[in-house]
This record gives sequence, C-alpha cells and structure tokens, in this order.
Amino acid sequence: HIHARNPENGMPTSDLKVFEEIISRIRDKNKELIICLTTGGGAGMSVDERVSVVPAFKPELASCNLGTINWGIFAIAEKYKEFKYEWEKVMIELTKGYIFQNSFLDLMKMTSIMAENGTKPELEVYDVGHLYNCAFLLQKGFLKPPVYLQFVTGILGGIQSTPYDLMALHTTADRLFGAGNYRWSVIGAGRQQFPMCTMGLLLGGNVRVGMEDNLYVAKNVLAKNNAELVAKMVGIMRQFDLQPATPAEAREMLSL
Repeated sequence: HIHARNPENGMPTSDLKVFEEIISRIRDKNKELIICLTTGGGAGMSVDERVSVVPAFKPELASCNLGTINWGIFAIAEKYKEFKYEWEKVMIELTKGYIFQNSFLDLMKMTSIMAENGTKPELEVYDVGHLYNCAFLLQKGFLKPPVYLQFVTGILGGIQSTPYDLMALHTTADRLFGAGNYRWSVIGAGRQQFPMCTMGLLLGGNVRVGMEDNLYVAKNVLAKNNAELVAKMVGIMRQFDLQPATPAEAREMLSL
C-alpha cells in the first residue's frame, strides 16, 4: 500500500513521476511483490488526482475508500512541540474541519476506472455503514465478487479499535456477503496496530502494518522502517503457527 511524498518537502503528492520512481525502486528489488497504490491521496486532492495512478500504472491492487467520513488526526498536533516542515502542523490541525469525501458518484467513478484497468479495489472500510455501500456497489455491478475488504480502525471519525468494533465489522460482512465469500484484512491505528492485527488473525483475517498507521515498534520506541513493523507482526503470527503468504499465494487468495 503505497503513498507518495514530494521529495523536497515531504508533502503528500499525486505526482505520477514520484509514484513511477517508487514503483521502479520496488521492482528493482523484487519483481514478484503485489503493489497496491493509494487513491486516498491527501487533503485537498481531487478525485481525478487521487485515481490518476490507476490508468497510469495499472496496479494489481489500489485502495478505494468506501464512504465519506470526518477524518480527524488533529489531536496529534498537541503531542509535538516541533515539526520538521511548517505544513505538517497546519495540515494536521486542518483535519478538525476536514471531510474526507467519497460520494457514491466518486465511488462509481473510481471503481469503474479500476475495472477498466484490471485493478482490484482494496476496499477501505472506516465504519459499518461502508459495508452497506459495498453491498450496493456489488448489486449495481460496480464491484465483482469476491471483494477484498480492509477494516480501518482507530481513526477519529470512524469505527474504533476495540474487539466489539472489529466483531461488528466481521459479522456484518459475513451477513452481507456470506462467510468465506470475501477476503478481509484489518488495520489498527497507532498503538492499537498490533493488538487489532492479532485479533484479526485469530478471526481468520489478514493484516496490514506499517508506518502510515503507526510509528512505534514498541512502547516509546520509534520504528526504524516499515520492515521492522512487518518483522514484529510476522513474529506474532508464528506464535500461532501461522505463516505469511508468498506473493503467489496472496494472488490466489485475493483472486488477482
């Protein structure tokens, strides 16, 4: 799951040249990995900007947010006295009044573009109602089964990171799509990353970890990189005799 940043100032960007360099560097290291490009973008980006990566690169996967939410991370600004770039504090505080728009028209447009380019949507679910949006898009033919759902928990404005909330998402998805007829994964924001992902494993789901969602590998210990977070999650998996899928196995699981 890839976001891009302006190399000069670290700001989120939809610049296709930056995405191209990121993809190229990944492919230089490993040609088999599944690449998932974001269409979430950043605050202020239009739908056209957000989805432009799909026709440009035709990735196997691309994220697709299933509904509009009050996406608030403004509380983070209170925890830090210094920021590397001036825009960081401003952008974070602006989320107090930010609405992350994903209208039905937006969803129809993005899913249609993905279908035209052979890209499977990674459907990001921030609340239970988003699952009903997904069922509607399936009914109208904008999505094809089996869908791949990403349960995003812990963002202010969306469903939170508790066992009750994850079970609500899981049981609702089972009821709407049929147990075993879809694939799912879970995200826990911040310090709930590993507890929520562990719970997801025990419920039969997949997991997403990384520095977009959480910066700490342990209490008060900043992660050096994404790989450190992945290694910790794999260690937890192996405590339950579970193994990470190979790229080929993941393609089969996700019907790519």
